[in-house]
Amino acid sequence: MAKAEDLVIHLFERMEPLEADWRKLETDNTNSLHQAYDWCAAWAKTHHNPLAIVLGRRNGEVAFILPLEILRHGMVKNAQFIAARFNNINSGLFSAAFRANAGMAEAEQINRALITLLRGKADLVNLTNIPFEWRGERHPLSPLPAIENQNHAFQLPLLADFEQTIGQLNAKRRRKKFRNQCRKLDAAGGFDHIIANATTEKNALLNTFFEQKAIRFKALGLPNVFHAPETQAFFRLLLDVHGSGHNTPLELHAIRLKGEFDGRIAAIAGLSRKGDHVICQFCSIDESVMADASPGELLFWLMIERACKEGAALFDFGVGDQSYKRSWCTLETIQHDILLPISIIGRLARLAQRGVTRAKVAIKSNPKLYAAVQRLRARVDELPRASGADD
Repeated sequence: MAKAEDLVIHLFERMEPLEADWRKLETDNTNSLHQAYDWCAAWAKTHHNPLAIVLGRRNGEVAFILPLEILRHGMVKNAQFIAARFNNINSGLFSAAFRANAGMAEAEQINRALITLLRGKADLVNLTNIPFEWRGERHPLSPLPAIENQNHAFQLPLLADFEQTIGQLNAKRRRKKFRNQCRKLDAAGGFDHIIANATTEKNALLNTFFEQKAIRFKALGLPNVFHAPETQAFFRLLLDVHGSGHNTPLELHAIRLKGEFDGRIAAIAGLSRKGDHVICQFCSIDESVMADASPGELLFWLMIERACKEGAALFDFGVGDQSYKRSWCTLETIQHDILLPISIIGRLARLAQRGVTRAKVAIKSNPKLYAAVQRLRARVDELPRASGADD
């Protein structure tokens, strides 16, 4: 059995020298697509934050890569997963051989290495949204001190075919709802389920999504997390990546209306796929046209049906507890945040963040209190806000 002391850990400030090893590790289905090379490269190119790529080798073989960036929040410099702001699940990249043998000794060595390598560069290692139990495996960093993230993630297992998949839900009610949605849209002239292929079509659909989401956020009194030019540029770069097979960092689906509302986009969703795992990264609807037909729900039906046909095993609705996710999903995944202080400021920041996270968990576990907080947020939209996600 390999020993923890056989692990050699290095820090890199550029992605390019590690590309070959990186792409090899990312092919493992257990590793999140959010730590894939193309996802991280698109973010790095558009945001220009200092990078801190931590690579571990055991007996000459790459054991893991933790793709981190340094981001300042107030007085605190955080070492966090690249693009963490828009990641639905983080795992880092670990080889199957390392995962099979990793235990407390390896986790502690990685902990010590992170603190040593990042001293003077960051105050706090802030690794968020890690599921400690994922697809039948325990995460190698799970022995480290952690706190439950306030947001859970929701997934639907995809079975042998679509009928078996919706059979996990209230299939009769769902079929009836699907028929009613189609009937309403057909009465207005019909619709097409489109998947953007040409560059011009991709950009047009993405622009429409940004517009629809901006309207929605404004109506709810929430900050528009997609407003920043660098954020929009990040998603445009992802659309330009040519995936292999069914794999893609970002693919845009939409319901395009015909007839009375010809050409109008009623609903949009952005999907990513790596291996057998599909993630819905974002979605939006045009509430001014055919909203009573629930085009967003219809789009999910069609996308899940397609994913079943293409051999996917898991359709992931991402983090955040919303009623439409619960209506589709049979799995709820708890995620954890690992906070490793490097400096005195980092220790104080860890205490503060743990307190805030616990408060958010308590609020979200109380439906009445959470609803009251959401209503309060919606009423104070005239106050200035920092850009950030609804959490």
